Amino acid sequence: MHIGACIFPTDRAIRPDDLARELETRRFESLFVPEHTHIPTSRRSPFAGGQLPEEYKRTYDPFVALMAAAAATKNLKVGTGICLIIERDTITTAKAVASLDALSDGRFLFGIGGGWNAEEMEHHGTEFKTRFKKLEEQVRAMKEIWTKDMAEFHGRFVNFDSIWSWPKPAQKPNPPVLLGGESGYTLQRVVDFCDGWFPRARNHETLMSAFTDLKARAAKAGRDMKTVSVSVFGAATADEAKFDAYREAGFTRVLLRLPPEGREVVLPLIDQWAKLIH
Repeated sequence: MHIGACIFPTDRAIRPDDLARELETRRFESLFVPEHTHIPTSRRSPFAGGQLPEEYKRTYDPFVALMAAAAATKNLKVGTGICLIIERDTITTAKAVASLDALSDGRFLFGIGGGWNAEEMEHHGTEFKTRFKKLEEQVRAMKEIWTKDMAEFHGRFVNFDSIWSWPKPAQKPNPPVLLGGESGYTLQRVVDFCDGWFPRARNHETLMSAFTDLKARAAKAGRDMKTVSVSVFGAATADEAKFDAYREAGFTRVLLRLPPEGREVVLPLIDQWAKLIH
């Protein structure tokens, strides 16, 4: 099982390239960053943690931040955790993913999700109630673009005639698409059209139960679990007992959540958590 880290990369936190170098030196496997293009000041959507943290308003574009991280390292994997593809144009996002994967020599992991901030996505022309239908079409369309010399897709939310689009991703057939969420609907979507599951590390027992559910759904669909990765993100403490349970269950990676702070706060934490790697 691999151990990585996730952080909100902001203009007030350690730089993503600086953090990436420090993580690679300590043999962390990966660095993941989330996405929010903006936060509407008239937001009505409830935030699960109560008061919305300041970092949600100050996050770098994930592809720019991860390209800086990839350029500063040789082996560290870089990932979105999560990319709000429902707020993005499908063709240009496919281009960004392919470009980052090619320039990083196949080190990109594409974590995606439907999001929770209805007002934010409405500013991008996306309806909250149909966001997951759009997300599925986007994933299927991007896989067409990444794998075919001449790609086309015709759906309700994504619709384009035959196109050429290079570069293609370095990873074949495509960078792993990891879907965030913990609901039964999410688990089924993982089985149906994604390459991995990207759940939050909130309740250990609930997470383990959902993993059992995922395996049952995969078996029912004839999907080999070897083709489905599981990446737990947002672990707040270096709990060795939980990490051992994840490892024994067959999880792919656990991502430790770093605070969006400077080097003086972040580096002592990754020094502490690096002990789990060794």
